[in-house]
Amino acid sequence: MSDSQQKWDQRYRSEIAVYPEPSLVLTQNQHLLPQQGRALDLACGLGANALLMASLGLRTQAWDISSEALAKLNAEAQQRQLQIITEQRDVSATAPDNSRFDVIVVSQFLDRKLCPKLIDALKSGGLLFYQTFCRDKVDGSGPQNPEFLLTDNELLNLFAGLKLRVYREESTLGDTSMGWRNMAMLVGQKS
Repeated sequence: MSDSQQKWDQRYRSEIAVYPEPSLVLTQNQHLLPQQGRALDLACGLGANALLMASLGLRTQAWDISSEALAKLNAEAQQRQLQIITEQRDVSATAPDNSRFDVIVVSQFLDRKLCPKLIDALKSGGLLFYQTFCRDKVDGSGPQNPEFLLTDNELLNLFAGLKLRVYREESTLGDTSMGWRNMAMLVGQKS
């Protein structure tokens, strides 16, 4: 068992009081989802995004390094009578196959080397929903290691090969008590 898997298993071993909500990039833009197709919740954690996509009729897979998180996701999917194919996988080491998915969702995870492979994994017309933390934050939420934080407009550059459909990154501009803070979100479509 890798150190990364041990770390995440330990984190997910505790009880969940309330199951997490799907990411905002997905909930605020779910009207862009296709009515059918193959979807992937990559580095899914407890799989809130996978649960939403499966409830909308997409054939959904959820991949994560943590067996603990996947066990909880499987139990939640069964309780909601949803079919989700889970796979324990180090997504940084084993990227998805080319032209396999109509939708890929990534939330609160960043591996820059994986980004071109995510574009390749989309079918023509496929959508990527991506949301993660930025370096310029208004509080201490999210990771502190700069390796896991986006610089200004970096998400745009990482996925410049996609047609931009939605982008939001407000950084520390203006009244920081309001708006979209600490993260960047992108929806991009493959040609």
